[in-house]
Amino acid sequence: MVYSYDFRSDTITKPTPEMLNAILVSEVGDDVYQEDPTVNKLESFIAQLTGKESALFMVSSTMSNQVGLRSHLISPPHSVICDDRAHIHRYEAGGLALISQATTYSIKPSNGVYLTAKDIESALIPEGDVHSSPTKVIELENTLGGAILPLSEMEKIKDLSDINGLKIHLDGARLWNVSVATKTPILEYCKYVDSVNLCLSKGLGSPIGAVLAGSREYINKARHYRKLLGGGWRQAGLLAAAAFVAIDTVWPKMEFDHRRAKRLRDGLAEMGISTALPVDTNIVMAKVGDVKLNVSLLGTECAKLGLLIRSVQSDVVRFVIHHQLDDQAIELLLQAFRTTIELQNSKVNTKATVY
Repeated sequence: MVYSYDFRSDTITKPTPEMLNAILVSEVGDDVYQEDPTVNKLESFIAQLTGKESALFMVSSTMSNQVGLRSHLISPPHSVICDDRAHIHRYEAGGLALISQATTYSIKPSNGVYLTAKDIESALIPEGDVHSSPTKVIELENTLGGAILPLSEMEKIKDLSDINGLKIHLDGARLWNVSVATKTPILEYCKYVDSVNLCLSKGLGSPIGAVLAGSREYINKARHYRKLLGGGWRQAGLLAAAAFVAIDTVWPKMEFDHRRAKRLRDGLAEMGISTALPVDTNIVMAKVGDVKLNVSLLGTECAKLGLLIRSVQSDVVRFVIHHQLDDQAIELLLQAFRTTIELQNSKVNTKATVY
């Protein structure tokens, strides 16, 4: 079946004609020798954007996070504090245990949305107890589930880390969205962290890649780990060129993704469906359990309209808005919801009238 619109993630977008043209005409070299001029230009741009001394072009955000954390975690035993929903904790194949010999102490935010300095302080594992693995890194994620970790809270967490001699790594895969939603330069968020990952293939829609930024010494170390993990790509300028197009043409339009996400939120609210998290950016965590929605049936109704969603039964279903979804896509999705609810209600009413 051919689908016109895909709501499963913002990673599924196709390269635009402008990206493909940039790939064709890109200037390239061998990046392992740091001789690819387009990669070098991208790394310099990201370093400046984040206010860091240096940056490193990576295959993916998973590699960027894992290499980034490994470059902080020098001598085990050590542990990382993170949100219980964090990508590094749940969706990176246990990489921290394998690559960094580290464990994660995951926390559920007391406010239900984002970690606070108080949450983290109560979970810190100090040096000295031989039964435990001391905290060495605090890992933050912004956004997480589309919800923004406020700048003011990041500042408090930074103060806490400084007092305890800890490093902070930010998984800013969707920090582009945060910057647009808050009208705040990315640089401001990166002031409060030692390293940051920026994804190029999520909201930006570039075909492949992420960038890790930090101090020059730190990135030199990260470059070594990237090579060790098989990430020493060669003529990667092809992909760096596409990334520049994404930054120039997609990033400025992210506000439309956010507006469409809010339209979806509001339309669902009219049907009695709330969201598990604030819709600050481009992700809607729909609490379909509010109306006991049959997600498989919703998936079927969506398919009839050319829509692809995550159709695994759950009380919460994630919908991700990206630059290849338009206003019509949102209205069609809401139509599918309405039809599904009507079908469910008609079955209930039929059963109720049978004697």
